Amino acid sequence: MKKIFFKMMIILLISGLAIAGCSQSSSSQSGNESEKSDKNEVKLPDSGPLTINPEISSEQEILSKGPYGETAISAKDFQLTEEEIEKIKEGKYKAAIAMHYAGNDYSTAQINGLKSAFERMGIEVVAVTDGQFKSEKQVADIETIMAKSPDIIVSLPVDPVSTAPAFKKAADAGIKLVFMDSVPMGLEPGKDYVSVVASDNYGNGTAAGDILGEQLGGKGKVGIIYHDVDFFVNNQRREAVETTLKEKYPEIEIVTSSGITTPNDAEKVASAMLTRYNDLDGIFAIWDVPAEGVLAAARTAGKEDLIITTVDLGTNVALEIASGGNVKGLGSQLPFDQGVAEAILAGHSLLGKEVPPFVAVPGLAVTQENVLEAWKMAYRQEAPEVIQKAAKQ
Repeated sequence: MKKIFFKMMIILLISGLAIAGCSQSSSSQSGNESEKSDKNEVKLPDSGPLTINPEISSEQEILSKGPYGETAISAKDFQLTEEEIEKIKEGKYKAAIAMHYAGNDYSTAQINGLKSAFERMGIEVVAVTDGQFKSEKQVADIETIMAKSPDIIVSLPVDPVSTAPAFKKAADAGIKLVFMDSVPMGLEPGKDYVSVVASDNYGNGTAAGDILGEQLGGKGKVGIIYHDVDFFVNNQRREAVETTLKEKYPEIEIVTSSGITTPNDAEKVASAMLTRYNDLDGIFAIWDVPAEGVLAAARTAGKEDLIITTVDLGTNVALEIASGGNVKGLGSQLPFDQGVAEAILAGHSLLGKEVPPFVAVPGLAVTQENVLEAWKMAYRQEAPEVIQKAAKQ
């Protein structure tokens, strides 16, 4: 009886979280405030070289390519020695972080990784902004940031076209730009920006495709919800899922694909898919917050057996995986260490060292069997208690 009651409570909690996760970014930020506080407590070692997590495999093959087809260099190959850190401290540099969106676990972990690394390097973070998935908001954020005269801006552009002039203005002002995942159109590596740092998004898409194929037993009909904005990393996720299904699971048919421009669109798009194809067996959603919208649509449609996979290990989808719900697995980025890697490359640039144009952090396949270990790897701390409890039921 207790177990049944617990499962009912988990279902209610996930439903509430899904609604919160698919709301406007301000609501999402408020809903995740306690999680942000916890993650802010993660500290990097205060001595020794500054590196990404030593537990991340250096042997894992990275499948992604850079925005201009560059071969990825692993973030495991970069560090700052204590001597280099002391030299950077002497410069009394300032940095700013211009996020595309700050209302999810991925962004929170990126920010915390950057802040922790910059603190170790003696670099003051003078601004952290939330673009709210609106290019005009991010452009205004960059103008505000530039008034603070930072030496470094780390950012994920909301839109590679419409934000490009603002970033070019920052580059021309001598600010060192390090990008997460995407790069503004027309900007050149080594000239306008230092580097792009991403997860192995193709590898994460492959993991999500494999989990979807395995959960369906190699047969069925699926839909794809992709990001209808030209982010090369999200394009790679979609390509990887589709290629994996077609090549490894030929009896799985992709019967429908629809794009979203913001995560708030996902529930409506998924509902339309399930209405048109009531025999749909699974859906891949481009990242975790849209996957929450798919989950809400599945519950509304009574599709208890719909298989959902995605990329990014957010709180809500992690809870769903741990409790054995519709979300069966995903390809996880390691966002805290991606933030650390971005700060390290900024440090290399400040020291006048050569930096490759595209650096990647290995990803991680996540299922119910390893969700707690994956959380610890992604966020450098134990999973929230509610996820731990769900995983033990």
